[in-house]
Amino acid sequence: MVFSSITFLLFFLPPFIVVYRLVGPRFQNFILLCASIIFYAWGTFSFLPVLLGSCVLNYYLVGSLAQTQGNKRKQKLIVSILLNIGILIYFKYANFIVENLYMESLGLQWTAVALPIGISFFSFQSISYSIDVYRKTAKPLDKLSEYMVYILSFPQMIAGPIVRFTDVEQELRARTVLSEDFLNGFYRFALGLAKKVLIANTLASIFPLDQLSEVGVEGWSSPQAFVAILGYTFQIYFDFSGYSDMAIGLGSMMGFKFPENFKQPYRAISITDFWRRWHITLSSWMRDYLYIPLGGNRVGSNTRLYINLVVVFAVSGIWHGASWNFLLWGLYHGTFLILDRLFLKEALGCMPAFVARIITFAFIVIGWVFFAIEDFSVAIDYLSLIFSPNLLDTLAYAQLFNTLNPQQILVLLASIFFTFTAFYDRLKLPSNKPVTLAFVGLGLWILSTCYLAGSDFNPFIYFRF
Repeated sequence: MVFSSITFLLFFLPPFIVVYRLVGPRFQNFILLCASIIFYAWGTFSFLPVLLGSCVLNYYLVGSLAQTQGNKRKQKLIVSILLNIGILIYFKYANFIVENLYMESLGLQWTAVALPIGISFFSFQSISYSIDVYRKTAKPLDKLSEYMVYILSFPQMIAGPIVRFTDVEQELRARTVLSEDFLNGFYRFALGLAKKVLIANTLASIFPLDQLSEVGVEGWSSPQAFVAILGYTFQIYFDFSGYSDMAIGLGSMMGFKFPENFKQPYRAISITDFWRRWHITLSSWMRDYLYIPLGGNRVGSNTRLYINLVVVFAVSGIWHGASWNFLLWGLYHGTFLILDRLFLKEALGCMPAFVARIITFAFIVIGWVFFAIEDFSVAIDYLSLIFSPNLLDTLAYAQLFNTLNPQQILVLLASIFFTFTAFYDRLKLPSNKPVTLAFVGLGLWILSTCYLAGSDFNPFIYFRF
């Protein structure tokens, strides 16, 4: 089940909200936990016992860690981290590892492991809880049910944002849902739903790239390749940021304040700036739980610093999926972060902001080619199309746009406008206009639901992560 589905919008969320509001603060954690288990079981019921079992083990292990002193304390932390990393590696990367070991050529049989939805997100949240308690920056929860609400809470479980324990520690123990927060949350959810359904889904239908690894780029023109990757660039932003908006909105409706995950990333003036704006919760998690423990930028040599950056972005890349193309995408961005430190950020800073934005955006778009196309040789062929002299063939563009419907053209142009201007900030209406918030939110909800009801095309890129 995903947020952008009729099942969730009409049959799951409304009754849940009604019950959640009626029972009062005392039983809200219980209702949220039950709803989250149902939500998750709807998609991958077979994995539910493993997930619940790991929650129980991790809760009691970290609880014991908090009461332990000396070297045993660190040993229990290591066991907790290995438990969560082990689950992540087995379910997400076992197939990839086996495929690259060529076990079949050795006569060994392997049964493919199914990928549980949201495993990357709840694994990282479990690790952050263990480390925060170990560092004594947070106290362990008193109740297993509270810990399970933190890990399983359906608003952020499937696709983030990555919510650290310290972000919601107080709300897990006790929270109050103010009418203002509920209304703001509803509007934020409706806005995210519209971004996902009305914009991202339309962009996904222009020239899909997900089959290119199998069929190649034969028959594609340079203008088609350029428009397709441009559409994908905006699709993945509106897809993921829309889902993050929905999660943040749902959290607000339930009394939680989830961290922001995007801040107009395509207005970045360098790749370093981009990673301060894109998937912010992943970037900050990697910084605090991997980059800084590796030494961060407080190391004795630039070589060590660059190695740390490469390691962090290699992990960031492979976190997105068990495939070489994701690793390559991570290393691509890691390389540009090193170049930023060497000379590129300073060079871009000497340019007008709009020029720096265009150059940075071009680097980002090229990177998305490796993210979207798994086969490396096909990705290189695709890039050769983009950098072909035929890219500037205006007649080819005219013929190409004749194959698109008016909705696709309008959404593509609107995406460019929204992401390169500050206009989007105006969509975040002030909370002192409750009637406007309710009216606009309800309108977006109805419009998006009607669109979903009339279409069976509802891709979600980050669902597999």
